[in-house]
Amino acid sequence: MRDVQDVFAGFLEKRGLSLTRQRREILGVFLDAKRHLTVEGVYNIAKKKVVRAGYTTVFRTMKLLREAGIAKEVNLGGKIVKYERRYGHEHHDHLVCLECGSFVEALDPEIEKLQNKLCNKFDFTPRRHRMEIFGTCRRCRRRKHKP
Repeated sequence: MRDVQDVFAGFLEKRGLSLTRQRREILGVFLDAKRHLTVEGVYNIAKKKVVRAGYTTVFRTMKLLREAGIAKEVNLGGKIVKYERRYGHEHHDHLVCLECGSFVEALDPEIEKLQNKLCNKFDFTPRRHRMEIFGTCRRCRRRKHKP
């Protein structure tokens, strides 16, 4: 985590900001999460750990983490934006269940090769991409078929 903290501190310094205790704790909450979190989710965890970390502080810190390239906004359908780790985290795609909202992080080297082949075919230089497949998960399909 120290490396990410150094990246964030350097980013903040360039902006004339400092890595406060609250920002450091919010960064820790975000990095320790094993799942994608909304700002509210980060806030709910952080308020148990950080003295005087208001919702606005968490909101602004998540925005800074995104701008620093540490976090990435992910909208997996609907109006809710969640954040996932970007810095030091391998690229992946998402399979999203339209019934329950669950999702799977997936990476397939063959799909990545096909995407590169497609770009080459059209003499296109990719900068970034994301793939999200929306459907129904196994659990929801089973639930529908139960009598």
